[in-house]
Amino acid sequence: MKKGVLFTGLFAFFLGFFFSRFLSFGQSNPYQITPTLQEAYADVFKLKVTSVRALLQKEKNTGPRKAFAVYVEDYADMVTLLVSDEKRLFEQLAPNQDKRLAFLEDLPANSPYQRLYQAEIRLHWAFIKLKFGKEVSACWDIIKAYRLLEENAKKYPDFISTYKSLGMLHVLIGSAPQNYQWVTKLLGLRGNIPQGMREIKTIIQKDKLFGAEARLVELLLHAYILTYAESQNAALLEFVSGEEDNLLLHFFGTTISMKDGRGEQALKLLNQRPVGSDYLAFPFLEYLKGEILLQKGQYDEARTYLKRFLAQYKGQNYLKDTHLKLFLSHWLEGEEAVAMPYLERVLSVGTSYVEADKFAEKFAKSFRKKEVSGQQKALMKARLAFDGGYLPEAALALKAHQETFFPNLYDKAEFHYRWGRILQRQNRPDSSIVHYERAIALSQAQSLYFGATSALQLGYMYQAKGNTAKAIYHFKQALNYPKHEYKNSVDNKARAALTLMGVE
Repeated sequence: MKKGVLFTGLFAFFLGFFFSRFLSFGQSNPYQITPTLQEAYADVFKLKVTSVRALLQKEKNTGPRKAFAVYVEDYADMVTLLVSDEKRLFEQLAPNQDKRLAFLEDLPANSPYQRLYQAEIRLHWAFIKLKFGKEVSACWDIIKAYRLLEENAKKYPDFISTYKSLGMLHVLIGSAPQNYQWVTKLLGLRGNIPQGMREIKTIIQKDKLFGAEARLVELLLHAYILTYAESQNAALLEFVSGEEDNLLLHFFGTTISMKDGRGEQALKLLNQRPVGSDYLAFPFLEYLKGEILLQKGQYDEARTYLKRFLAQYKGQNYLKDTHLKLFLSHWLEGEEAVAMPYLERVLSVGTSYVEADKFAEKFAKSFRKKEVSGQQKALMKARLAFDGGYLPEAALALKAHQETFFPNLYDKAEFHYRWGRILQRQNRPDSSIVHYERAIALSQAQSLYFGATSALQLGYMYQAKGNTAKAIYHFKQALNYPKHEYKNSVDNKARAALTLMGVE
């Protein structure tokens, strides 16, 4: 009898101990993703940062801090800093990176989520640091994130969430220009574009939590690194239309459309964006609308939005470019006296981290040295109209002129490059090729960027024609141009094209 009581007591004790430990783990599991945290993640992806912080506080009140809460909190900091571009706020929030990484380091290491979130936070801050000119620190964060994700993939190969960012890194590293390849190899960074795109596709198809984010990454890689075709554009429109309350998607939908010369589509997406106090303040959207209206030749309206951007914006990027656009809105209408103060401001405001600001600064310096001719107005009108996809207006700006109309080598090369782009977009490849080849010939003496961009487009055109040898020749030619305003983007695209063709 006593043995039976003892056995029953021991059984009850161990049963109680087991369930108390099990329930305790379930309640305090640091890697648990609660419904509240899922809602917070969904909202941060929509730029509803105020809601996100309220949900995180609600979650915090329920028990111990969760790893996913730290990830979402960091995501909120990232979008806030990238959107606001405020240096003061960057300096205020920067210490959060080390605090969050330290918190994750103290969690159990027997979960793939630990390395995943550590890597994601490092990538968040890499993007932020690049925006604020901290390139060296950003590079180290990318390297550490890559190593964490690679280790995660080896330890937990079936944990597919690893591949959202690892796939992206495989594509970016795989598209690195040849002169950087030795660095990536030395650091143990291996890129593979097809593999990376497959990994991202797997996330889209199988990961319910990160699928939408991976879908956006896939579209961005096509737009900025690979090639962007009608199939990608259809996918973009379907994606954005299905997320009417998502400001982030409307922003990227707008910028991708603008990148591909679809100004009217971009304007429509911009006008359809969700608005309200729920969303992060986003002055850059005013800049984008001003740019599209400038491309359309609606100068008065463009100035309204560009000035609104300057009034609301507290950041450091795109200030030079905005002042250049304000200059152009007057200069192209023959209002030189009104235009000049804006051009002078280009040299004294903001930074020159982004390509648009670098171009603005170079243009202003050239103009001050009287290296910009009056004939440049025709080229600028053609450029703006083409960038917006307004092809008849772009062609009209150049139609009355020949190469001899332009006084210097730079303008002559640009004249042929602009015609090449217009004719290529009008599906007149043979006529386009003639202008590209002339642009390359005129660019060689001074290594003008029109030669590099013309070579890149010739590579794409010969690739489409099935002439692999000529395509490879021109992609390599694009890479061989020394430093110019658009070297990073041209080299990335040329390297990506060569890699996909199996050329090292």
